[in-house]
Amino acid sequence: MNPRRTIVLTGGGTGGHVTPNIALLPYLRQKGYKVYYVGSTDGMEKNLIEPLGIPYYGIDSERLNRYFTLENLTMPFHVIRGLFQAKKLLKKLKPDVVFSKGGFVSVPVVIAAKWNKIPCVCHESDITPGLANKLATPFAQKVCVNFEDALQYLPQGKGVYTGTPIRDSLLQGSREKGLEISGFSGKKPILLVMGGSTGARALNDGIREALPVLLPEFDVLHLCGKGNLDPALKEQTGYFQIEYANEEMPHFYAAADAAICRAGANSLAELLALRLPNVLVPLPLSASRGDQILNAKSFTEKGYSVTLEQEKMTPESILQSVNEVYQNRQQYIEAMEKASRQSGSERVLEVIEQAIVKQQG
Repeated sequence: MNPRRTIVLTGGGTGGHVTPNIALLPYLRQKGYKVYYVGSTDGMEKNLIEPLGIPYYGIDSERLNRYFTLENLTMPFHVIRGLFQAKKLLKKLKPDVVFSKGGFVSVPVVIAAKWNKIPCVCHESDITPGLANKLATPFAQKVCVNFEDALQYLPQGKGVYTGTPIRDSLLQGSREKGLEISGFSGKKPILLVMGGSTGARALNDGIREALPVLLPEFDVLHLCGKGNLDPALKEQTGYFQIEYANEEMPHFYAAADAAICRAGANSLAELLALRLPNVLVPLPLSASRGDQILNAKSFTEKGYSVTLEQEKMTPESILQSVNEVYQNRQQYIEAMEKASRQSGSERVLEVIEQAIVKQQG
């Protein structure tokens, strides 16, 4: 019988750098892994991980900026301190492997793993690697990717197409429960709007401006992000707003007939797994490195989505785009059904276990 293996998960800064790690937990537990999590001392990942009963360790970290700010002057000191904290911590925890989902806090953990001769597997959700993963890739044994197109941006032989781990519970929602929570009758099709708290104010505002043309045709279920509720719309018939959904999310997905959201990689993985026709409004270049634009382009070219540029959002263009995917939803569903429904969780776990075997061999 194999001895119990230990894994350190790392990643943080946004929910997209944490939720895939959470999705892996049932698979790791089934395999008998002992799991630890390393994040930043005051990052949002701490609030997501600690309630799950996973031992959490915080290290010093600093956001990596692509442009000059005064914060850049202190960043090297934070990174160096984080490196030595991570090295000491990994020496104490003695993991068999480190799995990194990215984000600025992951870089010192990945480098420290290499220093301690611990194999590390990274995961990149977008087509082009983010800055953190660009820095971490030379120290990783393998880099799992969500898009097959991403392999061209990695050193030959280092990338592995796995998809992204998503929570199995998302596939087990109840439409009836979703209707009950939202208060909708189910007589009209339901548009799920995933605004979010980071960089999505334009999408939230655009949807609310479009309500007069949307509501005659759709009930609108709006996830708008923390602090983004609009009190003036609290009693609006056919409109339900909520800051954040956790246990409710599978039921919201099950109730939805179409979705409109940003083009973050984790959202796309969920939409594809659920075969939910969708409109994507990627973050513009003025607010991002362009990763969401490439993500949306890939999904649109494959026939999974319609892309609506933020600069072209008007009530009329929103309604037109939503009607396009809803009225032709079977076409979009069939395109998504042709995609491999491989489990990102299972494939990532295979790569993790192969990394352990290779290191021990």
